[in-house]
Amino acid sequence: MKKTSTRLADGRELLYYDSRDDTVRDAVDRRPLDPVATASEIRTDPLLGDSVAVASHRQGRIYHPPADECPLCPSRDGRQSEIPDSDYDVAVFENRFPSLAGDSGRCEVVCFTSDHDASFADLTEEQAGLVLEAWTDRTTEMAALDQVKQVFCFENRGKDIGVTLGHPHGQIYGYPFITPRTALMLRSAADFLENSGGRNLFDETVARELADGVRVVLEGEHWVAFVPYAAHWPYEVHLYPKKRVPDLRRLDDAARTEFPQLYLELLRRFDRIFGEGEPPTPYIAAWHQAPFGELEDFQLDRNEFALHLELFTIRRTSGKLKFLAGSESGMNVFVNDVPPETAAERLREVASK
Repeated sequence: MKKTSTRLADGRELLYYDSRDDTVRDAVDRRPLDPVATASEIRTDPLLGDSVAVASHRQGRIYHPPADECPLCPSRDGRQSEIPDSDYDVAVFENRFPSLAGDSGRCEVVCFTSDHDASFADLTEEQAGLVLEAWTDRTTEMAALDQVKQVFCFENRGKDIGVTLGHPHGQIYGYPFITPRTALMLRSAADFLENSGGRNLFDETVARELADGVRVVLEGEHWVAFVPYAAHWPYEVHLYPKKRVPDLRRLDDAARTEFPQLYLELLRRFDRIFGEGEPPTPYIAAWHQAPFGELEDFQLDRNEFALHLELFTIRRTSGKLKFLAGSESGMNVFVNDVPPETAAERLREVASK
C-alpha cells in the first residue's frame, strides 16, 4: 500500500491509498473554496449523562446531487470534485460538513472506489483489503490526537438509511468521549470479568455461538460471523476475529488476508435476503474498537475489549422498514420481528454458489 497526503483548496487533508507503490498523486485542487467554518459543539444531557453533538452548519451539506455532479467522483472533463485526481483506489478526506471538529473531535469521509455505480460488495478482495488498510491507518493516526478518545469506522448504505450521497463511501468519526454504546459494553465486560473468575465476555459470547451453531452464518479460519442471540434488528450479523484484539491495528496478517473474503460474502448475502428483483438492501456496517487510553472508570484493561463489526439492515421484509417507534425511540427497548435463528437460516440459504 502507498499513502499520499495532500491538501484541498480550503486546507482540509486528503489522503490517497493506492495498491501500487509507483502511483503518483500530484493533482491540485483548483476550486475557489472558502475556509471551512464549523459550529460543532458537544453538550451533555444532565439526565442521561450522554453527549450530543450540535452541528448547525450541516444543514447546508450537499443532498442527493445528480450522478454527474457527485462530489466523491474523481475530477474529470473540467468538473472539479473533492478528489482532484482523475482516478483513485481509496481516498480519505476531512469532511467539509463535520459533526465533530477541532476540540470536539474529527470526521473523515472514506471513498471506497472511484466507480460511482459500484457498492462495497462489488469490490475485489484486493480493493476491500486496501479499504481495511485505510481504516487501520486512520485509526492509528486518530489515536495520536489528544482530542480523540474513540475511533468509529462505519458505512451507511442506501437512501432508507439516510445517505445523501450515492457514491460508495463510509465515514470515520473520532469522538472526544467514549460513546454510550461502547460504555455499556465495557461495563458488561467488567462485571462479567469480576463475577466469572476472570473470563472474558467477548470470548465467551463467540464460543457460545460457535458451540450452538444455529446462529452462525459464515465461518473461516480466522473470523466468524453470527446473528447475535438477542439481535436488535431484523437481520443483524456480528463479525469477530477468532483471536481477540482491541482494535484494527492489532489484527495479524492472516486475519487481514481472510477478512475481505468473508466480509464481501456477507454483503452479497445481504443483497439477496429478500429475493431476486428487490432493490439493494440498506444497511449500516459499524466497526467497534476499544477506546484509547486507560479505562479506570470501567476497571477494565482495553485489551479485554474485542474488535468486531456489526452489520444490520432496517428492512424487516420486502418493501417494509423497521421503524424505531415508541418502545425503541422512547425507551430504547427494541422489539425484533424476525427471530435471530430465522435470520441466520436465511443468510445461510442465500450463500454464493
